[in-house]
Amino acid sequence: MSQSPETLLTALRATPPLVQCITNYVAMNIAANVLLAAGASPAMVSDVEEAEEFAGIAGAVTVNIGTLSPPFVAGMRAAIRGAQVAGRPWVLDPVACQATSYRREVVQALVAERPTIIRGNASEILSLAGEASRGQGVDGRDPVAAAEEGARRLARSSGAVVAVTGEVDYVIDGERAVRIEGGSPFMPMNTALGCSLTCLCGVYAAVAEDAFDAAVAALAHFAVAGAKADEGASGPGSFAPQFLDALAAVAPEALSRAAIHDAAVPA
Repeated sequence: MSQSPETLLTALRATPPLVQCITNYVAMNIAANVLLAAGASPAMVSDVEEAEEFAGIAGAVTVNIGTLSPPFVAGMRAAIRGAQVAGRPWVLDPVACQATSYRREVVQALVAERPTIIRGNASEILSLAGEASRGQGVDGRDPVAAAEEGARRLARSSGAVVAVTGEVDYVIDGERAVRIEGGSPFMPMNTALGCSLTCLCGVYAAVAEDAFDAAVAALAHFAVAGAKADEGASGPGSFAPQFLDALAAVAPEALSRAAIHDAAVPA
């Protein structure tokens, strides 16, 4: 039986999960603040010397390849091992995976480790699915709709729930799919909000029985908070603090009114 976003937000607020976030240098502070505002406990533990051990006590692990280096990758692999041994979910953010051969090699190896959730923009998901994308660096240039078929194939081949985020988000596990509306046009103008959303997926995965429900709830929380912050924002600068306030202010019952719609699964 599925768990609603309202139920999951109530659960994480009642018992805030500890989430190990291996994310890029640009996103660390922003992602930590997003998780704190949402009601969770972030830990930016990435060094290989402790990442595996720490994953054993975290409720979930999130891995973001935004700023790659061999030591960073070693920490990612260690944390994933720790999560697997402890039976914890882990979430992959394939930032700009189409940009360089090094990124493609790293992300392919990480996908082979069977992430619980993969969250990316349409260009990243197209690349992971083996299709051409129009992504430029970390910027996605493809519409979400263009990645829906690739997301289905990626979900089935990897075993992960795939969340494609953009103007209208799309979540699929290979058999079920939904679209989620909301947010704000100011969100893409604030760096690392997508990376922070990946960390929030980890938060919900830590409290959910089903990874599909976790991804939907995390995206719904972002969408509702983004729409609320948009009401009082005059630009991307004023949006940022209002978004953190809105994340904290979202009540569980507000998520029951999120614009979540069933979507067809591509054949």
